Amino acid sequence: MNFLGLEWFHPWFLFLLPLVLLPWLNHNLDKTVAWVDLVPIDPLSRLVSVGLKLLSSLAMTSLILALAGPSIPEQTVERIGEGAEIVLLLDRSRSMDDPFAVKHQAAVVSVGGDNSKRRVARDYLTEFIKNRPDDRFGFVFFSTKSVNLLPLTYDKEAVLATINANALGKGLSDTNMADALLSSAEMFEGQPYRGSRIVLLVSDGGQLLSDEAKEEITRLYQEMNLGIYWIYLKSNRAMTLESSDEDSMLWVDIPERKLHHFFKSIDVPYRAFEAGSLGAFAEALAEIDRQHYQPLIVEETLPHEPKTDLLLWFALLAMLLLAASHLYTFWGVKKAHD
Repeated sequence: MNFLGLEWFHPWFLFLLPLVLLPWLNHNLDKTVAWVDLVPIDPLSRLVSVGLKLLSSLAMTSLILALAGPSIPEQTVERIGEGAEIVLLLDRSRSMDDPFAVKHQAAVVSVGGDNSKRRVARDYLTEFIKNRPDDRFGFVFFSTKSVNLLPLTYDKEAVLATINANALGKGLSDTNMADALLSSAEMFEGQPYRGSRIVLLVSDGGQLLSDEAKEEITRLYQEMNLGIYWIYLKSNRAMTLESSDEDSMLWVDIPERKLHHFFKSIDVPYRAFEAGSLGAFAEALAEIDRQHYQPLIVEETLPHEPKTDLLLWFALLAMLLLAASHLYTFWGVKKAHD
């Protein structure tokens, strides 16, 4: 039950509130003195009497409200932070199970003896996320088709758990890059624009896209104001995404280059990082981290806040003052009698 902007877990106790008037209905003077009019007016005594009645009412009110279980309900507030909204788009194809250390490079074995590209991506992305407290993350993985594992959220624990789970098991043979890119953009549909938006693609390969897919990707990424970062996990040190005079004829029309050139042509912020080593992977994430600390509207969920303890403290203070006044009266009467 919501009342006065608070949640009440046991609201029926509120029906006991009229009991707080009982101290004001007590007329001890009428019972002890036959002729009240003959008693001289004592302003100090009247003030003390009113004070004791107020303390009694305060103690009763606090106890009744505490029994009703008030709390401030969970609420979402907005604040200005620094960061970005990032969809992590991870390749789940079989090639991501291969060792990340490329030819002529010593393999660096990660925890558990596994230095596959997927496990390495998990370790570095985990550190990347932990260092960005204000970012909102979504998570998509893709192989034969894309799967939106986690919608955009500020819950870092959920994001880290999803990344860790993605590193388990084995990858599949096919890659559907077009579906993955579209799914990542669709996460932002219907979302208010809060600040910098990024799709962070981590993959060791590309795909030839149909003209229809290219048009849809271009439209969505421009409408959603999305930027693309591609951390390309190289399997061949010599091959680059950009063509050069020293290229092998086998590299001219490979899907990775075709995809790279498409990203450059669609008029959205785009940058590719060619990671042929663990150091290059770390440098790519560090560069992305440096570039995207822009003003961002951050939604923060405040948990419900119980107020029972505060009311119990008020009741205890009032009762201690009442007890002190009665002790003072008792010792004063005893001393006068002596």
